[in-house]
Amino acid sequence: MDTENLQIQIKTFFGLEQILAEEVKKLGGRKVEVKNRAVNCEGDLGFLYKINYSARTALKILIPVYEFKAFNQHQFYDRLFKVNWEEFMDVDQSFAIDATVNSETFRHSQFVTLKMKDAIVDYFQDKFKRRPNVETRTPDIKFHLHIDRELITISLDSSGDALFKRGYRREQGEAPINEVLASGMLQLAGWDGKGNFLDPMCGSGTLLIEAAMIAMDLPAQIFRKRFAFQNWKNYDADLFAKIKEFRVNRIKEFTGKIVGYDIDARMLNAARMNIEAAEMEDVIEVRKQNFFDSKKDLFPLLMVFNPPYDERISINDDDFYKKIGDTFKTHYPNTLAWLISSDLEAVKKIGLRPSRKIKLFNGKLETRFLQYEMYEGTKKVHKIENSK
Repeated sequence: MDTENLQIQIKTFFGLEQILAEEVKKLGGRKVEVKNRAVNCEGDLGFLYKINYSARTALKILIPVYEFKAFNQHQFYDRLFKVNWEEFMDVDQSFAIDATVNSETFRHSQFVTLKMKDAIVDYFQDKFKRRPNVETRTPDIKFHLHIDRELITISLDSSGDALFKRGYRREQGEAPINEVLASGMLQLAGWDGKGNFLDPMCGSGTLLIEAAMIAMDLPAQIFRKRFAFQNWKNYDADLFAKIKEFRVNRIKEFTGKIVGYDIDARMLNAARMNIEAAEMEDVIEVRKQNFFDSKKDLFPLLMVFNPPYDERISINDDDFYKKIGDTFKTHYPNTLAWLISSDLEAVKKIGLRPSRKIKLFNGKLETRFLQYEMYEGTKKVHKIENSK
């Protein structure tokens, strides 16, 4: 493997590709290309470590290592059996395979995963008379199999567990927002740690913690214990230690306020546990407060939140979204507010025209991330020329 010019594919959520591309460029990625739900680039081994450790909107970071065409299962197996698998793993290491399949020829991801597993095991059995173990939960080496019609791409997964698993979540509610989506929303909203931040329906606190991590410039994976690349044959422990040390030295003090409201004491308790796990009790404040009874007390203020949208959490109040709009207009003058919702009919009841609309997915739910600008006196939203 050429460690100076690695071809790297970084997965993300729909709608966050440009945010991820900016992160990749800032971290030193070369030849950055924006794809659907992914960003491709080039970089060396140090960059690969850096992007895994620091990128906020990356879900998984893959290194394509082998590509070929196969038109039936026999060709598929034969080509895989001939791969020099010991370049990527030892017979004593365990492995697992993830698969994404879009093909009329190879329709079942479980079947092709099994055939690839057989090819790897048979390769080592033929060469060393020993077989590596398949370990789905905590493998030493993780491969990704991608099939698009007849084109087969085998990649090494450098991350291991998906990168939204930051390591600070101890408790969650019924509909927690994904950490990568939360960070992407904050960056789309322009949060850079200057000023103050409010999540008025904070649930288990994900947006609050991600906002604090951005404000303090904490690496996204500062709490993670292990990456898959640490089991690779070419792993450079000293290089990774230097990258982490350099990155941690950039952490800065945050002088603003990050505040979360919720009316559910159970959710507030979950948020406090997660905030404590993230070691941010001094940075984030949460309190039991009904947003509809609240008034603006932070200046300047950015508000980002994920209200219930009657999918995974039911709303018993027909006027719920109308109350959001009324609270915006009467109690939050000169405020920039963003919310995400899949209930596109209900958000009309807010009674304000969003100045930006961005299509995102929360899990499998298609949503809109909506920006509202409250101006004192006018009580209406000014339309931005470049609104989406």
